[in-house]
Amino acid sequence: MDHAVRRRRQSLFLLFLVSGIEMSSWVTRTPAIRDRLDLSTAQMGLVLFGLSLGSMLGIICSGRLVSRFGTRPVVVWGTWLLIAGMATVCAGSVGASIPVVTAGLCAFGAGMGVGDVAVNVDGTDVERISGVTTLPALHGCFSLGTVLGAGAGMVATAAGVPVNWHLAAIILPGVGLLLYAMRAIPAGTGRVAPGQPQGDGRGGRRPALWRDVRLVLIGAIVLAMALAEGSANDWLPLLMVDGHGMDATSGSLVYAGFAAAMTLGRFTGTFFLDRFGRTAVVRASAASGALGLLLVIVSDNSVLVGAAVLLWGLGASLGFPLALSAAAESGPDETARVSLVAIIGYVAFLVGPPGLGLLGDHIGLRPAMLVVLACVAGAAFLAPAVENRPRTGIAASARDGAVERPAPADDAGPV
Repeated sequence: MDHAVRRRRQSLFLLFLVSGIEMSSWVTRTPAIRDRLDLSTAQMGLVLFGLSLGSMLGIICSGRLVSRFGTRPVVVWGTWLLIAGMATVCAGSVGASIPVVTAGLCAFGAGMGVGDVAVNVDGTDVERISGVTTLPALHGCFSLGTVLGAGAGMVATAAGVPVNWHLAAIILPGVGLLLYAMRAIPAGTGRVAPGQPQGDGRGGRRPALWRDVRLVLIGAIVLAMALAEGSANDWLPLLMVDGHGMDATSGSLVYAGFAAAMTLGRFTGTFFLDRFGRTAVVRASAASGALGLLLVIVSDNSVLVGAAVLLWGLGASLGFPLALSAAAESGPDETARVSLVAIIGYVAFLVGPPGLGLLGDHIGLRPAMLVVLACVAGAAFLAPAVENRPRTGIAASARDGAVERPAPADDAGPV
């Protein structure tokens, strides 16, 4: 791997790290912000809808923006929007303004959504060039960021630091990391010349992609695993506080454990993928996530619940990056394929927060998590969709050019 590619890979790591820190900093302070805004569980779900709506709008636009401008400007401006959204949430918490916090979350989500496809397309390009499995480690950096952010949030909560001061403090490091990382992202990746017949990013291929059964099944796996991850990001601290009677500091600690398990799963994922293959890893992940969720729902033992959250985190760790990598390799028009699967996954972030909040307001957050459990368990049966043609890993595909060759027409279904 030459220096430019290595530097580019490191920059992608930093960008994922920034997103993780910003996200978990918000998540760990959701109980404080809910109390600051004096909201019920259902009302908090509607506030979180702003985050989901922004994410969906961003993810829908991202594929077209990448096709027109390339990944670099989309990643950079998406990250700037994310940081601006966090600053708006901070301002809204000062004034206890529900509309301002909701608007800030919408901008925050749009920044994450618009940058998500772009940074993953850039990551799959690095995989192709270097022959090194990259996406699990990239998403591992996001999870590492959530660990760091959750740790800081736990300390801030325990110390009684006002939420606005805490959120303001994490904005400056994000700006510094972005300014450093953006210089190594090359221009032109993912950009499509006007009039190019395939992959124009303007919807020309999208109807055909929706009819690709295998790609849709990959998207269903992403939806289930994104719901497992997103439900924890949105509700885990409140689930521990309201559903298991923990204090806010303990709820943040449990979330930090979830983030640590996600990080461990993603950084060790390449080892298991190279040895056991994608299908086995997805099935094992779904089993781990389902068992963890089941124990969180039915157990009243705090120690057992804490251990179960680790299983939940391990189970949710690899589904999203693994499926995005599979989508990118499933045929021509990589940007559109990654975009489509990411859109399907982001449906979980759009529907999940308000849906679980409204359901939890009637039956409690613990029983509401049965919906997530059913989706994760179902992903185990869809696992063969992520398996490629016989291969020895990303490196082999890159060496023999398999990543760049379009899939044959009869390769649309699960293999």
